[in-house]
Amino acid sequence: MGASLGSGGGSGRRGRRGSRMAPMSEINVTPLVDVMLVLLIVFMVAAPLLTVGVPVDLPQTRSEPLQGDDEPLTITVQGDGTVYLQETVVEPEELVARLLAIGENGYEERIYVRADQQVEYGEVMKVMGRISAAGFSRVGLVTEAPPQTQSER
Repeated sequence: MGASLGSGGGSGRRGRRGSRMAPMSEINVTPLVDVMLVLLIVFMVAAPLLTVGVPVDLPQTRSEPLQGDDEPLTITVQGDGTVYLQETVVEPEELVARLLAIGENGYEERIYVRADQQVEYGEVMKVMGRISAAGFSRVGLVTEAPPQTQSER
């Protein structure tokens, strides 16, 4: 009787130990799905904010929007005269050197100049002259469309 208990208990222990040590065959994907959905929402909210650039009060004109898929090279002139290359502050004297460095890397895209409407015409022309001196000939000015009235819609 004692032998049967010992052998039965021993085999039962081995069975329990074996089940504890057995690898888990199912992965709980619920936390993974939760994390992925949160990341998706974060990127959906953050993506439009990444394309804003340097804030500037653009002049308003009635022109068609430019078509293009690539991220353009943008030079911004703020109302206080600060010049930005993309989102980096650049001294006007350094602008030619930076544009030449970009041009040597094969960047032959159109350059867009965004200037605050408070900036004097001469200052914008000085920036455009520096761009032209760097060898870039495809320069465009960026404006904003005026708000439409009820009669124009």
